[in-house]
Amino acid sequence: MTASEHVLRARGVAKRFGPVVALRSVDLAVAAGEIHALVGANGAGKSTLVKILSGVLRPDGGTVEVAGRPVRFRSPGHARANGLAPVFQDPAFVPDLTVAENLRLTGTDATAFRRRLAELAPGGVDLREQAGALPLPLLRMLDLARVLAHDPSLLLLDEITAALPTDYADRVFEAIRNARAEGRSVLFISHRLLEVQEVCDRVTVLRDGRNVDTQRTADSSERHIVAAMLGERAALAVEEPRRVAAAPRTHTGEPALEVRGLSDGHRVRDVSFTVAPGEVLGITGLEGQGQDELFAILAGDRRAAQGEIVAGGRRLVARHPSAAIRHGLALVPSDRWQALLPQRPVRENLAIAHYSSPRRWGWINAERERRQVADAIRRLSIDTRAQAQAKRLSGGNQQKLAIGRWLVGGFTTLLCFDPTRGIDVGTKHQIYDLFHELADAGKSVLMFTSELREIPLACHRVLVLYDGRIVAELDAAGADEAAVLSAAHGLAGTLTEAEPG
Repeated sequence: MTASEHVLRARGVAKRFGPVVALRSVDLAVAAGEIHALVGANGAGKSTLVKILSGVLRPDGGTVEVAGRPVRFRSPGHARANGLAPVFQDPAFVPDLTVAENLRLTGTDATAFRRRLAELAPGGVDLREQAGALPLPLLRMLDLARVLAHDPSLLLLDEITAALPTDYADRVFEAIRNARAEGRSVLFISHRLLEVQEVCDRVTVLRDGRNVDTQRTADSSERHIVAAMLGERAALAVEEPRRVAAAPRTHTGEPALEVRGLSDGHRVRDVSFTVAPGEVLGITGLEGQGQDELFAILAGDRRAAQGEIVAGGRRLVARHPSAAIRHGLALVPSDRWQALLPQRPVRENLAIAHYSSPRRWGWINAERERRQVADAIRRLSIDTRAQAQAKRLSGGNQQKLAIGRWLVGGFTTLLCFDPTRGIDVGTKHQIYDLFHELADAGKSVLMFTSELREIPLACHRVLVLYDGRIVAELDAAGADEAAVLSAAHGLAGTLTEAEPG
């Protein structure tokens, strides 16, 4: 393949942040009209490379060519003018501005944006709405529609499907296949390896800041990709057949959490279920079925219109998240930045939940805090090389931080909303193992997931939401994708194995 046939070629790209080497020497070539996957474990350097290619960061070494011409991007606008347009891992919309105001920030034509959005999210959005009030999956679709409105020659998609339910993800795949049919190229980053094999033409694997493999996806396998990402020995440790969730241990006593006839007068409709001590209960559903509102109510961030919540035998009237925390309900949100202090060090981020109750205020027992923080770091294998600021950690380590703070702070039921979003297969299994460990100790986990393949690996049971109601309750070990998707589309019927709650 000649240089002119490449829309992008990077050679020897390097980047470091103080003592942390993010990229050592990366080579990458993306052909015209190609969907090219970029995969690797968290911390391998994928997001750093995308930020260099989109003008957010400047490399310390190496060269970048676009259509055979050397370039050195000065800004995201400069990259966009050269045909490179990114959708980053976190939404690039300013939350305090309306959608229309965000479009003006990037000089995006509103008519072209609406046309693209109609293909991605048929319900559309009012451009006068504040971006911060919109759910994360919809923001991801707005991000993609805004980028497509500029007609780029190369789309850089960093974990765009990580926060998306199946219906939205399918529309993203259709959009990038259409882009390929039009002769455009796509650099597609995903930890969902099944997606990589289904939609991508070639795959490049990064490990420890270097590219270690590039091949046609048709000639590869998920097992081969995982081995290239993690190394052969680590890949063997995450073989899925060994990781199916075992039946929960029997813990006597009252339920950890009971939800009875919960409604919010809008999206959540007469929801009832019980979480037993020592159980990991999964919830899944397509976008907009009430999952965001349900978790907001349980976490005390939204009020219910009807029904009741009983946590540890005590009725919860949660008018504020602090009330839910006092009842033992701890939220790990889908957007980890809502849970972290990005400018503060790892230690402070982990320790802060310990002081959530005024009863714990006063003199700080530094030695006890140090032991608790060290224990959370050990149990979650948090990489602390960039421990001075949480924002310097990889996405997977930031997610571990969001979970780890409650290992320090304490809880009875952990409310996790898409806890494995945007993290690699090895880290996912670490989190599954932690959930099983917590369950064995009598703790409970209520987990929403948009990734159906992880239900039998992490959960004991799964509830399916449709139109704000629980329409199916399935044993997670036997919950095949067809059964879950049928229920998620409102076709549960005889698929329901037991009455919810």
